[in-house]
Order: sequence, then C-alpha cells, then structure tokens
Amino acid sequence: MSRKILIAGNWKMNKTAAEGVALVKALKAALPCGGVKRDCVHGPEVLVCPPFLTIPAVVAEVAGTCVKVGAQNIHFKDCGAFTGEVSAAMLKEAGATHVIIGHSERRQYFGETDETVNLRAKTAVAEGLTAIVCVGETLAEREAEKTFDVVERQTKTGLAGFTAADFDKIVIAYEPVWAIGTGKVATDDQAQEVHAFIRKTLSEVFGADVAEKTRILYGGSMNAKNAAGLLAQNDIDGGLIGGASLKAEEFAAIAISALGK
Repeated sequence: MSRKILIAGNWKMNKTAAEGVALVKALKAALPCGGVKRDCVHGPEVLVCPPFLTIPAVVAEVAGTCVKVGAQNIHFKDCGAFTGEVSAAMLKEAGATHVIIGHSERRQYFGETDETVNLRAKTAVAEGLTAIVCVGETLAEREAEKTFDVVERQTKTGLAGFTAADFDKIVIAYEPVWAIGTGKVATDDQAQEVHAFIRKTLSEVFGADVAEKTRILYGGSMNAKNAAGLLAQNDIDGGLIGGASLKAEEFAAIAISALGK
C-alpha cells in the first residue's frame, strides 16, 4: 500500500495572524505547484499548524490551495470551565482539519499524559478531525535503553479503544524529545528503527492492514538538509517540522524532497 507523504509544520507559539498570512503566501509561491490544488495531486500533503488565533486568517489565505491547516491542541470536552482550552467545534469552525495531540512540549510543560492524549485523540477523531498523535522518548530514556518501552506504552495507551476504521483519521508522529529544537537529529537508521517498531506495534494491536496504512511522521529537527535521507526510509511517511516550518523556502524544500517517494 502506498502511503501519501505528509509534511506538517508546527508553528508553536509563533506568528500573529498578519505574520501567518505572509508566511503561507511565501510558502505557496515556493511550492512546486504554486499551491494550486489541481497541480498538487502527485506531491506530498502539506499542512501548517498555527497558534489558535492565527488559524482563521491562514485558512482564508490558503483557501482553494493544497495547503491544509491544523491546530496544536484540543480539549476532550465540548464546552465547560476549562480555562485556556479549545474545543473540536471551535477548531472546525475556524477551518482546521487536523490537530497535533500529545506533543512533547504539551507533556513537559502542561501535564499531558498518555491518558489525556487518548481522550483528546478520541474527541478529535469522533468530530472528524485528523489526529496527529505524538510519541517519543527523552534523552535519559534513550540512554537507559528504554526507547522501545516508552514508545510502545505511549502508542498503546494513546490509541487505546480505537477501531481499525478510526485509523483513516489517525497519524502518528515519532518525536525523539532529545532532538526537538536542539539541532540534534536521529540518524536515518535510528529513526527508521523506531518507526518500524511503531508499525510492528500497530500490527500487533490493530492488525496488519492498520499498520500498513497508518502514516508515521518523524518529528525531531527535520530540515531541508536531512529530509531526503529520512524520507527515503521505508517506514517514515513524512515529517512534523518545527523551526524549519517558519521559513517558507526551507519548509517548501522539505516538501520538494518528498516528491520522489
């Protein structure tokens, strides 16, 4: 089965609405298809995930293009006394189609757990949003040779209760925490090894068909220089890009490097 490459940009807490519009204008111009939807059929899927307040302006700017827009978090309740959170209905009305869930920064700074990741993912999928569920080990866990234990636990708990049909709306992002924003990057072989393990875990829990169709992104300091090598690996189906997604030409270059896969 051929899995369509997904190049997703996580802007984190960067870019006002005006700055976000300027960035996606430059991104459209830098993409080989010029952002024209009908010309992007054979290229990778391109997604940007701005801060909440920037989403509507970016959605308006990319309307009719191949660029999709997602969010960086979602709450698992429809409404209520959850100060600072955002619901699925709010994201959908703003025009988001995807949402990042369980990013390591959410786990580190805001108390996300495998269990809350699971609740948020279930809400996203139930509401028709594509959930990008993040897993990955810290440097201490890698040095203690616990990478596979951590990734297996996060994958199984984060995706507990889903059915095979749900995986049409699920993407997994492997993000070695030690490689996020540090300039360090897993080698092609290191990344492939963990991606293959995640796919094996999916096969054991949900079946071979689910494992084969589910896209697994690499999310640890992918950039224009290392993207081609990472994307050439059998089980790496794209990237969850941080800093490089804030530079239109570099982000486009990563997408271009995926054209041959």
